[in-house]
Amino acid sequence: MEKGKTYSGFNLIEEQKIDEINSTARVFEHTKSGAKALVLSNEDTNKVFSINFRTPPTDDTGLPHILEHSVLCGSKNFPAKDPFVELAKGSLNTFLNAMTYPDKTMYPVASCNDKDFVNLMHVYMDAVFHPNIYKEEKILKQEGWHYELNNVDEPLQYKGVVYNEMKGVFSSPEQVLFRRIQASLFPDTPYAKESGGDPEFITDLTQEDFLEFHKKYYHPSNSYIFLYGDFEVEEKLEWLDKEYLSHYDKIEVDSSIPEQKPFDKVNEVEELYSISNNDDPKDKTYLSYNYAIGKATDTELYYAFDVLEYLLLEAQGAPLKKALIDANIGKDVFGSYDNGILQPTFSVVAKDTNEEEKERFVNVINETLKNLVKNGLDKKKIEASINYHEFKIREADYGKYPKGVVYAIQHLNSWLYDACPLMHFKYNDTFKKLRDGLKTDYFEKLIEKYLINNTHASLVVVKPEKGLTAKKEKEIEDKLQEYKSSLSDDELRTLVDETKELLEYQEEPTKKEDLQKIPLLDLKDIRKEPEQLPLEIVDMHNIKVLLHETFTNNIGYVKLLFDTKNVPVDLVPYLGILSTALGKMDTERYSYDELERDININTGGISASMNVYGFNEMADTYVPKMEIRGKAFVEKLPILFDLLNEVVMKTKLDDTKRLEEILLETKSRLQMFLNGSGHTAAANRALSYFSKLAFYKEMVSGITYYRFVEELVKDYDTKKQDIIEKLNALVKYLFRRENLMISYTAEKSAFGIFENEVETFVADLYTEPVEEKGMIFNLKRQNEGFLTPGKIQYVAKAGNFVTEGFKYSGVLRVLQTISRLDYLWNNIRVKGGAYGAMCSFNRTGNVYFTSYRDPNLKETLESYDRLYDYLNHFSVDERDMTKYIIGTISTLDTPLTPYSKGETAASAYLSNISYEDLKKEREEVLNTKPEDIRRMAELVHKVLKQDNICVIGNENKLQANENLFEKIESLFN
Repeated sequence: MEKGKTYSGFNLIEEQKIDEINSTARVFEHTKSGAKALVLSNEDTNKVFSINFRTPPTDDTGLPHILEHSVLCGSKNFPAKDPFVELAKGSLNTFLNAMTYPDKTMYPVASCNDKDFVNLMHVYMDAVFHPNIYKEEKILKQEGWHYELNNVDEPLQYKGVVYNEMKGVFSSPEQVLFRRIQASLFPDTPYAKESGGDPEFITDLTQEDFLEFHKKYYHPSNSYIFLYGDFEVEEKLEWLDKEYLSHYDKIEVDSSIPEQKPFDKVNEVEELYSISNNDDPKDKTYLSYNYAIGKATDTELYYAFDVLEYLLLEAQGAPLKKALIDANIGKDVFGSYDNGILQPTFSVVAKDTNEEEKERFVNVINETLKNLVKNGLDKKKIEASINYHEFKIREADYGKYPKGVVYAIQHLNSWLYDACPLMHFKYNDTFKKLRDGLKTDYFEKLIEKYLINNTHASLVVVKPEKGLTAKKEKEIEDKLQEYKSSLSDDELRTLVDETKELLEYQEEPTKKEDLQKIPLLDLKDIRKEPEQLPLEIVDMHNIKVLLHETFTNNIGYVKLLFDTKNVPVDLVPYLGILSTALGKMDTERYSYDELERDININTGGISASMNVYGFNEMADTYVPKMEIRGKAFVEKLPILFDLLNEVVMKTKLDDTKRLEEILLETKSRLQMFLNGSGHTAAANRALSYFSKLAFYKEMVSGITYYRFVEELVKDYDTKKQDIIEKLNALVKYLFRRENLMISYTAEKSAFGIFENEVETFVADLYTEPVEEKGMIFNLKRQNEGFLTPGKIQYVAKAGNFVTEGFKYSGVLRVLQTISRLDYLWNNIRVKGGAYGAMCSFNRTGNVYFTSYRDPNLKETLESYDRLYDYLNHFSVDERDMTKYIIGTISTLDTPLTPYSKGETAASAYLSNISYEDLKKEREEVLNTKPEDIRRMAELVHKVLKQDNICVIGNENKLQANENLFEKIESLFN
């Protein structure tokens, strides 16, 4: 393509090869509509499209967020009520989502199938430019907020998906804190407003403002189109022009984001969050010191502060974190560097402290930073931090996010602010400059300029208040009652009618002809056999090794799997502590900070975790493993194994001060997990009433484990020697040749060097005899309710179908798709107002249903139970059945990175799942008929009748439904 020429209405402004991401980048502008487009062409078959808009909020109603939800509720060409869900049910997407940020809204999709990819583009383009919001006011009521009044005698309520989602968000003190940080630093800009929506103000949003925002900002002239992957560029440009952009004329859209004028002095802000009435507010305050750091369009600063944030706050022995912990300011200290807004922010956070410590908190930060500048930073540690970030960027393994989606987000970190969209991809020169900075006082000068001498800063204090949730709920109740009292009988009847009409709208099936407008692939577009995962099982020095040969770009991925089944029951909870402590404590040759320094200089990292695998079609089995992972460029494998040996065999577990720090941090991070992922915790807890696998998980990572850690830190001084003895006994039980299996993913040429290192590593493992005891399980149904000061619930119900005489089948995969994206979506989310609901039918027979940020409790459990009736009467035509099958296949065919190929193959092996099992499952999925789904009704009925429930949520809500539980107690003591 030639710069300056026009292609299907798109003028090519710039073209260049970007070696760092192995892509040819082309920047276009659509002449007629003013739309901007970036195309990254490469050989990645996992293609990504995203249409993005700059959407600065003007208030706290969450208008950008509610609009993001609402445009996906039907459009001109695709008038079905929920095209987004129809795509999730029936496309081969590898990513399908929409995201609201403080200053932008993104609509990214991905697929490996070109026909499917164009279908996804079509639905998303139509959604953003021609949404049904102009025809149907009920969309705002459903997705945003509405008054709910089922009859004139009932209390008036607020309901709405985003309203409940944000009630959940604002139930987390960490979220309250991070939302206040931006407002505290940028009070005169859109960043002072809550783009997601503050529940107190969401109900101020009107239909008129809602439509006006769409008219203003959702125009091609305010759009940023992103395309990535292996496709014919001109063909996609022609399609975009013909189908959409050529119908618009360029206009001026004022969506600019003003810079905040720097402060003359530090801005201090206070905020409250809720704790239970029986909770002690002592040691429960958050202190955060925050700085505005230049602009996101300064590429050097953009990456330099990533390096500094890790160095100062995340690395083991990080000086800022260590200084605050040593000063007893907070039980946990962490930080964040947010470079995804115009003026990036750097924050230092002390958790579980007290307001009276705020001056000392600021003083310790300032004194520590001054000393670091005066005495100089440790050059080796800076180098380690640079290596850590560069390895991650070059590896480009973002887990469930296709790398194209990550690049779609990243390019807006400059383009949204009117700078070159390619600047952050071209990082080779930047990292060279950062390495050159090792020879000078480059990083010290950054600290001096942007931290020590920067008055554009804020101190945010987030304090606990007993019963704040109940108080706010009472205020809302009174406000609604006052409003209801002001209404005439006719107005009340109108509200009842509107509530009924909304429910009828939600329950009314989309017309068949509208559903058929959503493009659908044919089953012949789907390959008939699953991907053959790389797996060769060999014996190396009497150790079983799983070899996974695949292209890894010269990286070797090592996973040491130590079986923990014979660990005595009293030591099992210590497995969680050990997995956290490894790599974070002194060893024979290293202090813990020097250990991490050398790990990051020479490798891509070492980490440890507990994992528990289930066994295919066996309800009563569990395969628990302590997994220690390491990765490095192949030539550095000897160094990696030397460091693995140091971590596994030479860790000193007797440093009581360091151990206490680790336990306090573990408790803090578990609290954050339980607050933010209550649906996961509640589901596993419900499963643990009958499943050994889930019970074991509970002991090493769930609510049981949290309680265990909580007890250890409560009276640490009297327990510390016993903890050390238990950990030292545990390593001798664990790190033994007979317990070890190794999984290794790399290119074939790297197998020889690996085998040599295995021999050396294995020779050092423990050999002294130990008594094998193992676990004795006492499983019983407990049906617990865990009280939190939050405003919403996480509602789980679980059971097992193998114990009821049923066998696993691929039909259950399709059943999961239908249950999740049809039944649960419509009943728990659309009608119930919860942010989400999930279910799982596992090969072990374990089944769970769980809801996320749910305003309901009893109603949700009743909805789960009614799934039986829905399935009993399940009847769809061939097209709909094809849709469910394709949607299910998309979950089976997620593209795998080199690392995840090895991980998936090892996981299948440990779970006793063969390629033939996967092939059979796929055949069953592809051949599923409506009558097969109806036959599953009895399975679901018997599973739900087992009546294993666990709910985490609002204390008032749980206590009002206490008859559902055998036990109710506070989640956090």
